[in-house]
Amino acid sequence: MHSGEITIDSITKIEGTAGLKVTVADGKVTDLKFIIKDYRRFYTDTVKGKPVVAVPSFLSRICGTCSVAHLFAALEAIEKSQGITLSQQTQLLRRLAYNGLMIRDHALHLYFFVLPDVLGIDSILDISDDHDDPGHVLLHDSFDIKKLGTDITDVVIGAAIHAPFPTVGGFLKLPDDSKFPELIDRLEKIRPQVLRGIKAFFDWHQPPLVRNSDYLCLKKENDFNFIDGEVVNSTGRRVPEEQFHDFLKSVVIPYSQSEGYVFSDVHEDYLVGALARLNLNKDNLNARTKQDAREFLGVFPSNDVYHNNLAQAIEILHCVDDALDILKSIKLDHTEKPVRVPPRAGLGVGVVEAPRGILYHMAKVDQKGIIEDYDVIVPTSQNQINIENDLKKYFNDNLAKGEETLKLEAEKIIRAYDPCMSCATNFLKIEWIRA
Repeated sequence: MHSGEITIDSITKIEGTAGLKVTVADGKVTDLKFIIKDYRRFYTDTVKGKPVVAVPSFLSRICGTCSVAHLFAALEAIEKSQGITLSQQTQLLRRLAYNGLMIRDHALHLYFFVLPDVLGIDSILDISDDHDDPGHVLLHDSFDIKKLGTDITDVVIGAAIHAPFPTVGGFLKLPDDSKFPELIDRLEKIRPQVLRGIKAFFDWHQPPLVRNSDYLCLKKENDFNFIDGEVVNSTGRRVPEEQFHDFLKSVVIPYSQSEGYVFSDVHEDYLVGALARLNLNKDNLNARTKQDAREFLGVFPSNDVYHNNLAQAIEILHCVDDALDILKSIKLDHTEKPVRVPPRAGLGVGVVEAPRGILYHMAKVDQKGIIEDYDVIVPTSQNQINIENDLKKYFNDNLAKGEETLKLEAEKIIRAYDPCMSCATNFLKIEWIRA
C-alpha cells in the first residue's frame, strides 16, 4: 500500500455519525483518528435554573434509544441530592422497566446492525424471504423480542421512550398489573428464540480482535444489576458511584465532538458495556440464564471485542428471566405515592448501566430545589479512546488486506461496541487565559 491518507467520511449502521482518518507512510499506519461528528446539544446547561422535578423527563430526551437509561440516571441523581429513599416496590418496578429497555435495545443492535455481518450481507433488506432460511428466522425472532421489550416498558412506565409514569420519589401512575400474566406468558415463550440468537452470535466465525483492555462496570454483591452497585474495574478496584467522576480523567480530543476518558488507576483506555459486565459479573447472572446459557458463558472473560455482541445476546436472556422473577412475585400496593421531601441543597450522583455501558449523571441542587450544576458522561465517550486503539491495532496488523477490507472491518469493530454517537457529545469547558 502506498503512502497517503484513507478517509472514511461516514461509518454506516451505527446510531449517529462517525468518521475515520488514517495516515499511512512507508507501509505503516502513522496516525489514526476516530472522529465523532455529532454536535454538542447543551442539555446540561439547559437544565440549570430548572426545578428538580422537571429535570429527569427533560434529560430523557438526550437519546431516544437510551431514554429510559437517562431518565433513571437523572432520577437517581436528583433523589440522592434530596435524600430520598425509594420503596422496594419502586425499586422493583424500575428494575423491571430496565429489563424491558435492555431487551429492546440489545435486540435492535444485534439483529438490525450486526446480523447482516453474521450473514455476510449488507443489510437486513437482503435477508431471504424464505421462511426456512436461518437469517429470515432470526430476523423475525428479533421482531418478537424487540416488541416484547417495548411492551414491558409500555406497561410498567407508560412508554418505551420518554416514559411518563416515573417521577422523583416513585411513580405518578402505577402500572396495570392485570397485564402482568400476559407478559409472563410471552416471556416464557420468547426464551427459545432468545437462545437461538445467542447460538447464532456464538457460532459467528469472525476473526477475533484481541487487545487487553481495562474493563469497568457496575457490580452488586450476588446480583447482576444494571441500576445499582459500585463501579468495579479489572483489577478489582471498587469505586462508590458518588466517587466515580473522581477516578476519571477527561481527555480533550481536538478532532472529535466527544471528550474521551481514561481511568485513574491505569491512566489508559478502558471499555464499558456488555463485554465488561460479562467479564466481571457473569457469576451473578440469573440462575436460569446461567443454566441454559452455560455452553456460551465459557467464552467469558474475553478480550475479543466482538464478544460484546455475544454478551448482549446473553444479557437479553438474563433480562427475560429477571423480568419473569419480578412479575411472578410482585404484589402492587396501588395506594403507594411518590416520596416527597422539602427541597434542600445537595449533590447527587446517579450511575446506571446503559445498554452501551456506564452512564453518569451528577446534579447539584440549591436549597430551593433548583439545579445549580449538572453533568452527564455517556458510555460512547468513555469507549472512544478504546475504539480508536482497537482500530489502530487492527489497521497495523492488517494493512496489506487493502482499503475496502479495512473499511468493512473498521465498521464491524465500531459496531461491536454498539456506539450511540448521537449522545456522545459533551460541552467542553473553556478556560480563558489572557496574557
